[in-house]
Amino acid sequence: MVSWSDLTNDVLQHITSFLPFSDHYRFGAVCKNWRLVLKQRCCPPAPQLPWLVLEEESQTKKRKFYSLSDAKHYFIEIPELHGRYICGSSHGWLFAIDIKITGILINPFTRESYELPPFPAFSKNVDVTTLIEKVPSDYTGGPRDYTFEEMQVGIVWKAILSHDPKERSDFTAMILFGQKNNPAFWRPGDSSWTVVDGPDCRMEDVVCFKGNFYVISSMNELYVVDFEPVPKLIEVGPPIGKEGRPRQTYLLDFDGYMLLIERFCRLAEHELSVTVRFNVIEPNLEEDRLYEWFGVDDCAVFLGRNSSILVESSHLPMCRKNSIYFTHLTESYYGDEFGCYDLGIFNMTDETIDTFYSTEVFPPLVGSPVWLTPNPR
Repeated sequence: MVSWSDLTNDVLQHITSFLPFSDHYRFGAVCKNWRLVLKQRCCPPAPQLPWLVLEEESQTKKRKFYSLSDAKHYFIEIPELHGRYICGSSHGWLFAIDIKITGILINPFTRESYELPPFPAFSKNVDVTTLIEKVPSDYTGGPRDYTFEEMQVGIVWKAILSHDPKERSDFTAMILFGQKNNPAFWRPGDSSWTVVDGPDCRMEDVVCFKGNFYVISSMNELYVVDFEPVPKLIEVGPPIGKEGRPRQTYLLDFDGYMLLIERFCRLAEHELSVTVRFNVIEPNLEEDRLYEWFGVDDCAVFLGRNSSILVESSHLPMCRKNSIYFTHLTESYYGDEFGCYDLGIFNMTDETIDTFYSTEVFPPLVGSPVWLTPNPR
């Protein structure tokens, strides 16, 4: 009888394709041979729900993750993320900023990473380079000047990728940065970020859709990024208008349809807001028309500081179909906190909101948890 440890590599690789990502760690712990097969990463894990990237544990410095699929926390040692704020995720990679306002792009599970160039000026009065020079060389702890912590959290509002860097080395990283969330991009080999010229208004979200980057403003004006000859925003699509005052607007690639998702909130305690509903609109660029969507069928959408994620629920029993999973969005200015302080699941069928994560274990108020699709390849 053949021992489990003597199974051939192709059989073991086939087995890993049926395992969710959390079971990959357990698989690798069986024996040396299985661990070596896992390191080859020939097969992606089975379809899974996104993980929630939470705060760093203060004592162990391990990064805390929450898996929806098995409702468990995982504490993983990732030295590159020590002391860093997670400002975005895309294609399984994280954008992370340290207290000296320097950024990295990293796959937290393969540890592959890119160092990002200095960020553009936060505003006309605050240059990041000047700010970094004021940070003590031995700075390792909590904020001794709140300006540095607020800059660490507030310099980048959103960060996404055009492609998985593992699949294409010519990817583009796009961020919304500064006081008005202006767009800027970087490609491997660039020595600096290139700021995209646009209107003098706040931007809400960005998406890579059919090979182009689109940005939505706080006035629900949709723009496409034109890279040549001088990078600029060009308004496109039908007039969207605004129903009421959405607290946040998101963009999503829904299998070839661009969706605009509006998040509405009401004021709660301590000048913070809680979510009450979502609207879903399709700005059809080809027909120059708007279509209202009343559901997302058998899918679930995951919204937050991450690149918006679409998941098919048919093979994921823990996933609630026709629902929107959302995280809280908070900002801090001069010691005051603003934003939506709630996480939940919005059911588009009956328009009810349920919880998926206990309110007693929220991460710190300043900053937001981020959805991440584990990408161990």
